[in-house]
Amino acid sequence: MKNITDKLIEKIDKTGNPTVAGLDTRIEYLPEAMRAVAKTGEDVSKALVEYNCKLIDSLKDIVPAVKIQSAYYEMYAHYGIYALYTTAAYAMSQGMMVMADVKRNDIGSTAEAYAAAYLGATGFDYVTVNPYLGYDGIKPFTDKCRENNKGIFVLARTSNPSSAQLQLLKTESGELLYERVGDLIAEWGADQIGEHGYSSVGAVVGATHPDEARALRKRCKSVFFLVPGYGAQGGKGKDAAASFDENGGGAIVNNSRGIIAAHMNDKYKGMSYFAAARAAAEDMRDDLRKALNK
Repeated sequence: MKNITDKLIEKIDKTGNPTVAGLDTRIEYLPEAMRAVAKTGEDVSKALVEYNCKLIDSLKDIVPAVKIQSAYYEMYAHYGIYALYTTAAYAMSQGMMVMADVKRNDIGSTAEAYAAAYLGATGFDYVTVNPYLGYDGIKPFTDKCRENNKGIFVLARTSNPSSAQLQLLKTESGELLYERVGDLIAEWGADQIGEHGYSSVGAVVGATHPDEARALRKRCKSVFFLVPGYGAQGGKGKDAAASFDENGGGAIVNNSRGIIAAHMNDKYKGMSYFAAARAAAEDMRDDLRKALNK
């Protein structure tokens, strides 16, 4: 049976590009003319939507998915939430898959409410979730994945510098904590494996830790990876390649600032923000292809 990850894999194959563009859109990324008229929360919301939609139009045929970081929208209260959902709906209408980077979790009815909010019948394709509360905080999300053919990415080995404070702790069995979390993610998604061999329950594995990504890839063969840390956080194609399987599949790599704010990079100077985003996405695609071919 096809699951949501089958759909993602097929879109990656169609575009030839395992990239997700992170729409972590901040007001300072917008061209001066757009910033100048964004005086109120409502104005900012409209500007974010305009900016995002032009990015989507420029990327939709070469990038299979977008990942929307909710924090950059929530900061503008209900105006920002409108921009978040309007952006998601537009991306879906243009054939792109949409991930909500919300890192939610709780227990009981609260986790159920979060799962319904983001993985309901009209919600996003994927959300990111935090596993720290254990299975009773994950089950409501995996239930929604099963009911509505949605997916989740569970934090396993994250790209931030201080992640080692917890993720590299050694357990009583001798495993490192991130390895145990990886095993649990595989277990939680074992009944939702699709036609391409990957579950709808995936893992977040940072490009900034290639050795650990490689170790997780070997032990979590049915787990699809969302790979942050490429670009501004220092990860390169050769680092991200550690998260892919032997056939060059099994992962999708996120790049946010490097794509959506590419017009601020001297390399793309003089280009419109949406043309610069496309050029940066093409450069990233080529970098990943080169690394995976090796």
